[in-house]
Amino acid sequence: MIRLLVLLPLAAAVAAMLLRAPGQRHALLVATAALHAALSVLAFIRPPACAADAWLGLDPAGLLFLGLTSFLFLAVAVYAVHSLRQTRGSQGRQVEVDTGTVFVNAPEAVFIACLLVFLSTMTLVTVSRHLGVLWVAVEATTLATAPLIYFHRQPSSLEATWKYLLVCSVGIALALLGNFLVVIAAAAADGTGGTLLVPELLARSVGLQPAWLKAAFVFLLVGYGTKMGLVPMHTWLPDAHSEAPSPVSALLSGALLNCAFLGIWRAHAICAAAGLAEFSGALLTGFGLLSMGLAAALIVNQSDFKRMLAYSSVEHMGLLAFGTGVGGVAMYGALLHALNHSLVKAALFLVAGNLVALYQTKSIAKVSGVGRLLPVSGALWLAGLMAISGMPPFGTFAGEFTMLRAAFAQGQGGWALAALVALGVAFVGMSRAFLNMVYGDAPAGLAPAREARRAYGPSLMLLALSLALGLWLPNGLHRLLAQASLWAGGGVP
Repeated sequence: MIRLLVLLPLAAAVAAMLLRAPGQRHALLVATAALHAALSVLAFIRPPACAADAWLGLDPAGLLFLGLTSFLFLAVAVYAVHSLRQTRGSQGRQVEVDTGTVFVNAPEAVFIACLLVFLSTMTLVTVSRHLGVLWVAVEATTLATAPLIYFHRQPSSLEATWKYLLVCSVGIALALLGNFLVVIAAAAADGTGGTLLVPELLARSVGLQPAWLKAAFVFLLVGYGTKMGLVPMHTWLPDAHSEAPSPVSALLSGALLNCAFLGIWRAHAICAAAGLAEFSGALLTGFGLLSMGLAAALIVNQSDFKRMLAYSSVEHMGLLAFGTGVGGVAMYGALLHALNHSLVKAALFLVAGNLVALYQTKSIAKVSGVGRLLPVSGALWLAGLMAISGMPPFGTFAGEFTMLRAAFAQGQGGWALAALVALGVAFVGMSRAFLNMVYGDAPAGLAPAREARRAYGPSLMLLALSLALGLWLPNGLHRLLAQASLWAGGGVP
């Protein structure tokens, strides 16, 4: 089943390049996403067994992010098909998905194929039990998504793509050095016995060399933190998320950042097993608070609402790092928040696509009257604001509350207050922009638009799920979150 989860999207990507009819490619994309989601559900119900030395397998955290990635991809696939149908130009070429401006783009087949390869590489990240395979998978996500970011073929898209490739390549190179140092830390006195297999590293944690393991974690944190968007390694993220088509932005923020977080999570678990949780936790807490503070400050005066959502992702990735660094029950809260943040942020980027399609701009100052022109999208935009701000009863509130309460309970009240201030500043900045966009006067010349169900259905479903998780957490999901937290040395509320 694990191999099928990885290979199914790859096979579908090849088929997408061979099919000529757009309708067939659209059906292939949605069908592959649905089948992948069904397999993920089956893996949740009956986790596949694997040998102790297998490089591929599903630990609790991997299973959680596999299901989340698969579900998000299905929602995005439905939205992407709607966008492609609405914006297809002549001779099988694309027009810009977001703005509606006609110009020659990459063929639709390449877009769909890259989306499917992206799903395959993210799946490989979640099932990797070997740090070397994990490193290859994370690098593969970069290669799969670069053409998607460049999809609009504008100078700003090219700049964003090159920045994405260069910055993330430097980060992944540092993560590779971190892997080398892990091998040294696990090696015996005679230089033999080094390994990158995560279960074996956890089992041999007492024998790991602390100095080398500390150095390894620093490189892994900076390397994967670059892909995760932690400050100051975040510079690629606002440009890439802003320039990519909205379905791609939804996957970048909702799924890709989690893949990098999973790499850091596993590295922290190894350190915790080796008795270095205080060291790795302090670094995570520091990077997390720095990310939250800078992102909140940049959100306040942001003029581009897609970039605002991107900086919001930086803020919430910092919150995940903070919760993981605090440890204990906060690690459970971090996983719960990662789940809800992905649902909400993906929904917001999809709604942003609807706004840009009508207003033909990403400028906050030029978008107003959304509530009159796009009433459903306007309502979802406000609901997304409430959810991403951590307001009850959305699931984001449960995750944030769990982390902050744990921080106060563990004597880290000062850091918790700093996190609360950052969250408050971001809320003020986003609220001012969102409310002006929804309730302002509609621009002259724009009439209310008919909203197709496929344009708002995926966002509605994602936000409704986050709302449901805030009201009731299923026992199966609670057990999975608890297992993942305990696996990494955390606690359970």
